[in-house]
Amino acid sequence: MGKTKILITCPKGISPYLKEEILRLEFPVKSDSVSWVETKGFMEDAMRLNLFLRTGHRVLYHIRDFNASNPEELYAEVKKIPWEDYLHEDGYVCITSSVKNPTISDTRYPNLKCKDAIADRMSEKFGRRPDSGPLRDRAVIHLYWEDKDCSIYIDTSGEPLSKRRYRKIPLGAPMQETLAAAVIMATEWSGEGNFINPMCGSGTLAIEAASIALNRPPGLLRDNFGFMHIRGFKEESWERLRENAKSSIKKRLDFRIIASDISSKAIETAKNNAETAGVAHLIEFYVCDFRETPVPEGGEIVILNPEYGERMGEEKALEDTYKGIGDFFKQRCKGYTGCIFTGSLNLAKKVGLKAKKRIQFFNGSIECRLLKYELYEGSRKA
Repeated sequence: MGKTKILITCPKGISPYLKEEILRLEFPVKSDSVSWVETKGFMEDAMRLNLFLRTGHRVLYHIRDFNASNPEELYAEVKKIPWEDYLHEDGYVCITSSVKNPTISDTRYPNLKCKDAIADRMSEKFGRRPDSGPLRDRAVIHLYWEDKDCSIYIDTSGEPLSKRRYRKIPLGAPMQETLAAAVIMATEWSGEGNFINPMCGSGTLAIEAASIALNRPPGLLRDNFGFMHIRGFKEESWERLRENAKSSIKKRLDFRIIASDISSKAIETAKNNAETAGVAHLIEFYVCDFRETPVPEGGEIVILNPEYGERMGEEKALEDTYKGIGDFFKQRCKGYTGCIFTGSLNLAKKVGLKAKKRIQFFNGSIECRLLKYELYEGSRKA
């Protein structure tokens, strides 16, 4: 397969961090928006992006652009694509789409037309057709259709890259792995200093931090990607890529990663998740109130992701918690950068400290902020 544009999608607002990752991997950035970044490369490059990206959701390998005004034209154009070069006739394909076209009221219909076009082409070539359905664990084809403009991609990720495969036991409403990685990047943590995470929940922030510090690729735990089910997949190239990545992983850290939670169940869950991720030996876990979390000398990042009262009347009950976070920062965390990830700016006011930065994120549909506080030793002037 030739060199073509590769579109990497991400949750809304995370694209600056995704762009930073792509450049660090020495790929060009052709364009970007709030929810995607475009680069260019071969299928082998798409494999590499799937292995290394922490903030991307899907790596879409471009096949063809065309115009279609209605489903019939869509069918005709999709059928022209040489699917025999991309798909196995005895395989399985899932069609996904993003559609904004005035002739479409049910977005499942374009998926059906694409599926029919692929099936008919493959039947004519081989006398049989691949199975199809909603599962994204094998070949996935993505349609983007806005007005007349259509683009067809191979979704080389299949399931989203946020599914790292270490979170066997989720707890409550955990922060998604891609969001956690972007939030850590936004703290400007060096990856070489202490990382303290009170209120750790199921441990996602601490686990992502440990993986970043180790230079451990986030895709290493996964044994299935969409590109593995595309005709011409070079397994030896993939294994070589994995082995080279493994050789760059650090064995130890010269600083401390500490995660605490008042819930023993949360800590047990976080430990199990960290064990699956292969980083449990690098994280110190404590069952305690956030105020009692050990904070070693040397500074760097203390980050909390407290509840933020999504329903009416819940904010009031959390005011003392946010006041307590402010006291904890002032009394225990001097020399650190303190960070709070919250969806409530009203509650953030109760911290009683002036934030140096307020960085916008979205946790699903909820607009959130990462608030950063410089916690100086002594007076700021000193």
